[in-house]
Amino acid sequence: MSHLLIVDDEAKIREVIREYALYGGYEVSEAADGTEAVSLCAERDFDLIIMDIMMPRMDGFTACQEIFKTKKIPVIMLSARGEEYDKLFGFTLGIDDYVTKPFSPKELMARVKAVLSRRAPEMPALPEAQRFGGLEINEAARTVSVDGAKVELTPKEYDLLFYLLRNRGLALSREKLLADVWDYDYLGDDRTVDTHVKNLRNALGPYRDSIVTVRGVGYKFEPEA
Repeated sequence: MSHLLIVDDEAKIREVIREYALYGGYEVSEAADGTEAVSLCAERDFDLIIMDIMMPRMDGFTACQEIFKTKKIPVIMLSARGEEYDKLFGFTLGIDDYVTKPFSPKELMARVKAVLSRRAPEMPALPEAQRFGGLEINEAARTVSVDGAKVELTPKEYDLLFYLLRNRGLALSREKLLADVWDYDYLGDDRTVDTHVKNLRNALGPYRDSIVTVRGVGYKFEPEA
């Protein structure tokens, strides 16, 4: 789970970003100014920082300069000002993206995901086919077979099954599944995930128990060997 640091002197803005980030399956910490952000970064590592520019005690640009002395953490800069100079200066410092206030939280989370995806190492390709008894899943060909019979799934059901397969054995929250499988083009609710899991289980027939419900969390893919 990626850990985000939200830095803004306006508590309401931090609250809005925090709610969307938690919904997206991220861990969240907060800082009310640049000085606090620098201290938190000295204490622990973060996967990405959302940093406001205009703050008391220490502004966002200065905070980034201090943090970058010891750590290279991706930064998305927030600002009520959209001047080209500010953007160019931020990119010169080494920030990854720049968002002008007022902003769409949905768009901001999409940018967070894009930055993290660029920074993340590529996942190794799965072998052509994965077999679990009579269940065969071929991600490259986008096919699924049950006891030799091909199973027809919807595109999103394929995406969900392949995602569960790639994260085999890991408990995945509904929020994480919504964020990563449906992306931020769709902000659904828990019932969306539950419905697709129900359809997948029905399609897998005798192997329906390969998709395990993790009480209070979500689901994981744990087929019998």
